[in-house]
Amino acid sequence: MSTTEIDLGGGAKLFLEPSSVLPLVSIVVAFRTGSAHDPPGKEGLSRVTARMLRRGSAGLDAMETERAIDRLGGEVSFEVAISSTAVGAQVLARNATAFVDLVAKMIATPAFDEGELARLLRETRAELLETLDNDRALADRFFRKKLFGAHGYGRTSRGTAASIAAIDREAVKAHHRKHYVRENAIVAMSGDVEPAFAEKLARTIVDALPDGTPPGEVLTEPSPITGRQLVFVDKPDRTQTQILIGSLGTSAHDPDHVPFVVANNIFGGTFTSRLTREVRGKRGWSYGASSRLGVDRKRHSFAMWTFPASTDAAACIELEISLLEKLLEGGVTDREIKFMQRYISRSWAFEIDTAQKRVHQALDVEILGLPRDYYDKYLEHVANVTAESANAALRARLDPKNLVIAVVGTAATTEGAVKAKIADLASDEVVPYDLESR
Repeated sequence: MSTTEIDLGGGAKLFLEPSSVLPLVSIVVAFRTGSAHDPPGKEGLSRVTARMLRRGSAGLDAMETERAIDRLGGEVSFEVAISSTAVGAQVLARNATAFVDLVAKMIATPAFDEGELARLLRETRAELLETLDNDRALADRFFRKKLFGAHGYGRTSRGTAASIAAIDREAVKAHHRKHYVRENAIVAMSGDVEPAFAEKLARTIVDALPDGTPPGEVLTEPSPITGRQLVFVDKPDRTQTQILIGSLGTSAHDPDHVPFVVANNIFGGTFTSRLTREVRGKRGWSYGASSRLGVDRKRHSFAMWTFPASTDAAACIELEISLLEKLLEGGVTDREIKFMQRYISRSWAFEIDTAQKRVHQALDVEILGLPRDYYDKYLEHVANVTAESANAALRARLDPKNLVIAVVGTAATTEGAVKAKIADLASDEVVPYDLESR
């Protein structure tokens, strides 16, 4: 990895990837804490705090801030994940100095105006209602909640109707004081910027932040689930379902992490995977069928995703579990391994074809605590995978007897058939789709 790392002092760092391809500078100001640090009962606090940064700072109200961003030809966005918070910014290179001054002011000295906060909280509650129309998001939410429980990975970064109502200005200010400190900050910069100038810009941002010790790690290793557990998210009048089936998956620090990733790609990671062929190609039950692995600071999830018609949901679930059982019994083949190694090797160029992508890999390593050579030696590790190591990883990490099955659909017409097709079902529950908006 050619990314340059620069120590900015006080715990802050800069990752830099210069490129003169376009006259743009891209900046990410990331913080090592995210929604996992939201206090119980105030889920959504990290996201609300981050979004308030754009709504006025010292000397500028919300409207003046928007005009300044537009005048400088810039863009600003905010992303709150479980493990991190990030302010993304991009600007014309010629305006970088003035723009970074503005971004530093937004991050370090937000006004947290009462009126703006009230408007944002109303918007947030409205957005929670809008998400009820997104069945895939609902499936993901209830799948993670069932799989991880009270663990940080099972909590929502968007909040609930009750938790958003509990957030006030003092809570937002306290959260900002605790998390937006120099020691917690990492700057990633790419684009049309020389190293010395990039360091100057980065120091403008981190020097504006107060010194302080950020909160420690709150994420623990999640506990595995026991038995097959069904959560049916009841939504009236659905003719289609959204289905997630899975369990705990992998950690980037597992010695069998890359073999597991390769095996998962064979099973459900590409358009020609086993899962896609069986569900879509042979039966036409779901336009998409895939399996995915989450990667974060701690062990995350393995999940199969399909969205069949309600009339096909029960059979589709039965098939997916059967395919997983066959995968663990019979394993992947040498031929499949060689094909996937070529596929990953040939497509890797698209993972590193811009300076922005490369610097984001360095940022991921730092934020998520990945092995230092995670991306540098990724292709080497993939090339060393064998059918034997891939199959050992599958059997070590997955057990088809212990699964969460999350279904969004209409319980009255679909739940009974689904339950009948899941052998050895240990538990089942039906929950209303709007449970968290009440």
